[in-house]
Amino acid sequence: MSSNPFRYFLIVSLVAFSVACARASDDPFFHETDPLAPRDNWGILHQGKTVYQVDYAHRDWNRVYYYFKSGRELLADPAYVGALQVSLRNRGYYCGPIDGVMTENVSEAIARCQKNHTQRVTGTLTVAVRRVLCLP
Repeated sequence: MSSNPFRYFLIVSLVAFSVACARASDDPFFHETDPLAPRDNWGILHQGKTVYQVDYAHRDWNRVYYYFKSGRELLADPAYVGALQVSLRNRGYYCGPIDGVMTENVSEAIARCQKNHTQRVTGTLTVAVRRVLCLP
């Protein structure tokens, strides 16, 4: 069997064309929806057109580190509170500003979330609320 040079040229050109098309796409194949995701090469990874001040706050490079922090430490972290506010807003519980500050409005939104998911209503961040909101 002899190899056909045209066949090799065709295969190489198809591979090069598909790589060029994949790199030219604006939307990544695996679009991140995690509000605590690490930032990309440009320093921002957000889903909407609006950029909030807490988007630039320091985040741990891995979600696992948030599992080992206490609730008090999490609520003192503006990036985590901002992610909490975004998650509550996306689910319709919170309509205040995304500023990374734990306020009474955020506590009321947590209480509404707890009530809708038949949890004990305390208005404080619990592990059950974190699971409902898909936060670590």
